Amino acid sequence: MSQTLTLARPYARAVFSLAREQGRLSQWSTLLGFSARAVSEPLVQAVLGDPRLDAQALAEILVAPGDIDPLFTQFLSVLAENRRLALLPEIAGLFDAHRAEDEHIVKATITSASVLDAAELAKLRDALRKRFGREVEVSTAIDAALIGGAVIDAGDVVIDGSIRTKLARLGAALAN
Repeated sequence: MSQTLTLARPYARAVFSLAREQGRLSQWSTLLGFSARAVSEPLVQAVLGDPRLDAQALAEILVAPGDIDPLFTQFLSVLAENRRLALLPEIAGLFDAHRAEDEHIVKATITSASVLDAAELAKLRDALRKRFGREVEVSTAIDAALIGGAVIDAGDVVIDGSIRTKLARLGAALAN
């Protein structure tokens, strides 16, 4: 995993700089996301290993239908020539991280025991916005094992306010 990230990092930085210069961060994020999902498909992986296909043909396989961006296709060709197409999921992830940093956005995942209503979600988003001093992009997940409360994962910061964790701490304190 760390080796793939090490290999993907320069490509992600280069493509991010290019997309930012063009003012097309959102479009490139979409293009990279599509290509990353495509390269992860088993049928596509079989085709990518075909030695009869040149770099341009491989690049064209991974371009979203109807979305022709010559620079993006050229980027995919460079990846294909260097046998780095398998890095696309990591490149897309790093690109999105660079984009979030550039746009001053924190991505947070809120995992709760049950579905949060819109008011609770807005309240949590506002609290996170205050804490980080940035816009917060929230995604949600459900984990009934939490019993109650929520776990907020915002990159390097994890806030665990779940009942499960509180009970575990209480049990550890009583055991001592």
